[in-house]
Amino acid sequence: MQRLFTNVAATQRAAKLITRNTLPLKAASRCCYSKDTILGDGSEVLVERLEGSQKGITVLGLNRPAAKNAFSRGLVNTFTDILQEIKRDNGSRVVVLRSLTPGIFCAGADLKERKGMTTEETSEFVTQLRGLLISIEQLPMPVIAALDGAALGGGLEMALACDIRTAATNAKMGLVETRLAIIPGAGGTQRLPRILSPALAKELIFTARVLDGAEAKQLGLVNHVVEQNETKDAAYQQAVKLAEEILPNGPVGVRMAKLAIDKGMQVDLNTGYSIEEVCYAQVIPTKDRLEGLAAFAEKRKPVYKGE
Repeated sequence: MQRLFTNVAATQRAAKLITRNTLPLKAASRCCYSKDTILGDGSEVLVERLEGSQKGITVLGLNRPAAKNAFSRGLVNTFTDILQEIKRDNGSRVVVLRSLTPGIFCAGADLKERKGMTTEETSEFVTQLRGLLISIEQLPMPVIAALDGAALGGGLEMALACDIRTAATNAKMGLVETRLAIIPGAGGTQRLPRILSPALAKELIFTARVLDGAEAKQLGLVNHVVEQNETKDAAYQQAVKLAEEILPNGPVGVRMAKLAIDKGMQVDLNTGYSIEEVCYAQVIPTKDRLEGLAAFAEKRKPVYKGE
């Protein structure tokens, strides 16, 4: 009887975790990005929706070359607005985050802008930046970061907020904040030990060590490392290949799998099992599940619509 009560309690906790910060399926609808939202101030974040066999892949391109894509107030505000629209877009099945500036992914915070901030303004900005990266992390669809250049400080923190990371061999990455007598403040101290291990995360943060793509792959910081190409977008091309592998699969199933993994990592194992059960219950009534069964019986490829 005690075990039954424990399972019921775990299921109730799981249901609360799943519904928190999660849109119901019926609320997720296809949307169009307004010109102002896409461009923002100075076209600092560009949105490209791929077509043809790659339809369903949405590419977010950081485009602030003069500042090495550093996080300014304007960039954070623009990016936040775009993420709010993508979150509700069933047409976006996979998101790829890349830089449009060769040799750089993101240099972290805009230190020139930061220098002119008051203590209160600095604290407010860091909180806003942390919220932006949480929004990336909580997008319902898979997010792949393509590191074709340096990802330092907040730039690496942004990559850590993504589900999968690809990197070119010559990419440089590190949480280097302790060099400036501060700490990673946008989630780095929490995500890095969960991705690697607490001891290894401490070593990398305490030393402010910078890794190349091959070293990052060896540690497990990135999923794939590729030799850089002439167009300086090898990691992006690899990210698109991964996205193409995800596209044929049921989008509701993929989203629920992401949710189950993300929420399950935050709780004890029994509650994690209950989270999986709750997420599985979301896919049972879908048209896509029936389409998958029909396609299997008819020996054809399924056509999933995210319904």
